Parts: sequence; C-alpha cells; structure tokens
Amino acid sequence: MIIADELISWYKKNGRDLPWRHTKDPYIIWLSEIILQQTRVEQGLPYFYRFAENYPTVKDFANADEDDLLRLWQGLGYYSRVRNMHRAAKIVMADYDGIFPNTYDDVIKLSGVGEYTAAAIASFSKNEKKAVLDGNVFRVLSRYFGIDTPINSSVGKKQFQALANEVVSDTQPGLFNQAIMDFGATICKPKNPACENCILRLGCTASKNGLVNLLPVKTKGKASRNRYFNYFIIEKNDAYVFTKRGVNDVWANMYEFPLIETESDLSTEELQLHGKFKQEFEDVKILSIGEPIKHILSHQNIYAKFYRVVDEQNNIKKKPSWNYYNSDNLDKLAKHKLIFSFINKYLV
Repeated sequence: MIIADELISWYKKNGRDLPWRHTKDPYIIWLSEIILQQTRVEQGLPYFYRFAENYPTVKDFANADEDDLLRLWQGLGYYSRVRNMHRAAKIVMADYDGIFPNTYDDVIKLSGVGEYTAAAIASFSKNEKKAVLDGNVFRVLSRYFGIDTPINSSVGKKQFQALANEVVSDTQPGLFNQAIMDFGATICKPKNPACENCILRLGCTASKNGLVNLLPVKTKGKASRNRYFNYFIIEKNDAYVFTKRGVNDVWANMYEFPLIETESDLSTEELQLHGKFKQEFEDVKILSIGEPIKHILSHQNIYAKFYRVVDEQNNIKKKPSWNYYNSDNLDKLAKHKLIFSFINKYLV
C-alpha cells in the first residue's frame, strides 16, 4: 500500500538514531524491546546501555544472578519483565544451543514474549514479514483509517492486527515497522500531534473529519485497588533491617523494610493498636518519617508510610526473614522505587 512507501521514505530522513537499530542481532533487539515495553525511549535508553554492557551475550544474561538483574532494573518498574527475561535466556541456552532465535515461531515461545515483541524481533533481525502492533501503530492506523473500535477490546485487536498485516511492506517489513512506530511516537502523538508536519495528512480520515483528539478509542479498565503499606526502619550499629518480598505479589523478590499492610489508612496511634503491630513490635515506639506517599501501579494504588522504630529496651526479636545490611552496602540490594527513593531522601 502507498502508506507503507510514504512511511518508509519519511523514516529514512527522520527516523531516530537508536543503538539497537544498528544491529541484526536478535539478542540485542530483544533487550531493547523488553526494556522499552511501557517505557519511554528517553527513560529506557540508559537501562539498555547498562544491560548490554553488563550482559553482552544471552549466555551472560542466563548465568546472571537474579538479584543483580533486579538491581540493574531498579527504577524501571514492571519487574516481572526482567524475571521473564532471565527465564527466556535460560530457555535459549537449553533449547537453542545459546543462539538467540530470530523467527517469529521460535521467539514467541520464550517467556515474556508476546505477539508484538516476537514480530518486532523477527522483522528487525530477519526481515520476516510480521506486522508489529503497539500503541503507536494502533494510533496511526486508527486515525488514518478512522476506526473507532476500542483498541483494548478483543474485536479491536483482531481488526487492527488484520489491518496492520495488510499495510505492512512486502519487501521491507522490518523497516516499515520501525517507521510506523517512530511516526506514531514523534508525529502522530497521543496529545498535540504534529498534524501540520504529517505526510499522511491528506489521506487521514481523522484529520479530514476533526477526529484526531477522539481516536483511538480505548475502553476504561477495571478500578484500581487501594493498598496501605506501613514500613518500619530498624537501625542498629549503622545497619538496617531489610526483608525480601515473596514471589506472588508486586515487586517480587525485591528488598524492602519490614512491612505491615493494613486494610485502611491508619494514624500512628491506630497502627500501634493493630494486632499485627502488637505481635511484631510490642513495647517499642515508632516515629513517623516524612509525608505519606502515593505510588501508582497497574490496577493498584499503594499508600505508603514510613516509621522509625525506637527500641530502647531491645525488645525486638530478629525474625528469620530479616537481615541487617550495613548502610554502605544498601546500593547493592535490588529495591523497588518506593524504597530507594526513601533511602536517597532520608537515609543517605
């Protein structure tokens, strides 16, 4: 289709110069694609360099310690991504003799890889004719063709995938995929799109009918769940107690201070009367540190408070899941954003 030729021509002149676009190595492309999931390029770029430098091959990644991977990922969010990457790297070593696959049918078998990522890796590394479908592509296609089917509905996903398969270039699918994603990211943006600079403007249904700000359509998701975290700072001889989160909740296997989760927001006085507090911190004082923090995750709102534990009588008994870490070594622990932000503000 003409749209493919126009986008490829635009991309050759205006495409962003990104490091993973200078290689056909599916491993490096995989690194970039997973890191950039739900992440802006500007935010993800330092992480890409960090991982590519520390783990230049899939073997290096597979042999890495999970704590080291989580620590390097710290601050990027959606930590399940890097755990899935670790599992995928091990699969590559076991099932593909350490050679990262570059075909759609093989790549999609890897942990954490969906249809978009498999199509991206296959088209960028092998030029396999597979159309990518991410938020940028949804937006360009929805506006250009005037489609108001919700992009997050099962019907919408099928409709847009069929359309993407129809418009993708027969001869340069990889280049086209890069082009339409870049075009959506820099021209056909979610807000304040640069319609005046749009090479597709004359054929764009949304532009001709004043629908640019109404497309694409997305149905509202389920309401977010509120959770209330109360963290306790226990210090002894310039060392702090940390514990590791379980595997079946947010921030799996990340380090944090001891925590009591409550069903509602409690004052300091109410918290001290809570049954679990009495069980774990009997006969100690707590002092509030800083202001409460609201941290938004997918479908969860975390309301966090931090308390310094004053244990003048040595009443606290160390629990098996607790470990003391010297303040000089805290940067070696893989911590989620709530924790390392608190440390940088109040303990460093």
